[in-house]
Amino acid sequence: MNEPPEDIAAEVRERFARLALAPHEETTLLVGPDSAKWLGYEAAELDTLPGSLTESFAGVGNPLALGALRTGDVVLDLGSGAGLDSILAARRVGASGAVIGIDFVPAMVAKAQRNAAVVGRGNVDFRLADAHVLPVSDGAVDVIISNGVFNLCPAKRRVVAEMFRVLRSGGRVQMADMLFDERVTPEEVAQKGAWSA
Repeated sequence: MNEPPEDIAAEVRERFARLALAPHEETTLLVGPDSAKWLGYEAAELDTLPGSLTESFAGVGNPLALGALRTGDVVLDLGSGAGLDSILAARRVGASGAVIGIDFVPAMVAKAQRNAAVVGRGNVDFRLADAHVLPVSDGAVDVIISNGVFNLCPAKRRVVAEMFRVLRSGGRVQMADMLFDERVTPEEVAQKGAWSA
C-alpha cells in the first residue's frame, strides 16, 4: 500500500530536520563535504567554506556543473537545504544577480540563512515553502537548480508546473536527482555513468 503524500512529506521533513540539526548522526545518506567532493564539487572551493555550510550537504550530484551561471542571473534553488548550492550559485551570479533558495524544512531554512550571513552573501534569499507552491513571480527566474529533491516530491506534476511558471522564456533547469531503473546495472552504478547526471 502506498503512503499518502502528507505522510511522505512529514517523514521527509523530519529526516532533513535531523540532518540540519545533527548531520554527524546520519547513517544512511552520504553527507558532508567529502560526499560533495566525490560528486564533482571543487575541493579547493569547498575547503574555503565553513563546516556549517557543508556538513548537512546531502546532494546526489552537482547541478552547477551542468551549465555555467552568468553574472546577473536569477537562480532558484529548489530544495536548498543548508544552502551549499545556493551560496555557490550566489558567488557565480555576482552582486547583480540573485539566488532564491526554497526548502520546506524550517531547520534547513534557518541553517541556510545563518550560513549566508556567515559567508557574507547578501544576494541569496532563503524562503520556507513547498516545491509545488513557489513564492516566486511568474517568469522571474533564469535558471532553476535542484539536487536530489525531485524524487522526494509526491506532487511531481505540480512541481514541474511551478518550475515552468517561474522560469523566464529561454530559462533552463539544471537538476541532479535519483532514478531507479532496472536497466541500470551494478557496474554502471559503481562507475556513476551518464545515467547519473
